[in-house]
Amino acid sequence: MMRSWNGMGMGMGMGMGWSWVFGLLLLAGVVTLVVLLVRLTVDGGRRRGEHPGPGAAQSRAREVLDERYARGEIDSAEYEERLRTLRRDP
Repeated sequence: MMRSWNGMGMGMGMGMGWSWVFGLLLLAGVVTLVVLLVRLTVDGGRRRGEHPGPGAAQSRAREVLDERYARGEIDSAEYEERLRTLRRDP
């Protein structure tokens, strides 16, 4: 006896026709997780070992100087003197 085709795929039902999509999505998710984990471990190690460049340190020093001046810890003369010193340092 021959089975008739029901429009969903030779008598297999609706679920079997879409199972390949689920498989591809699952595979893509696993690959994405592996790539993210590798990037986090590799990039995280680089970031911890890097030191900020001289520009970043000078920028932070200027921020601290501005904060101290704003709080009144140093007067205008000392602020200007230290600012000139910061600008001279390479």
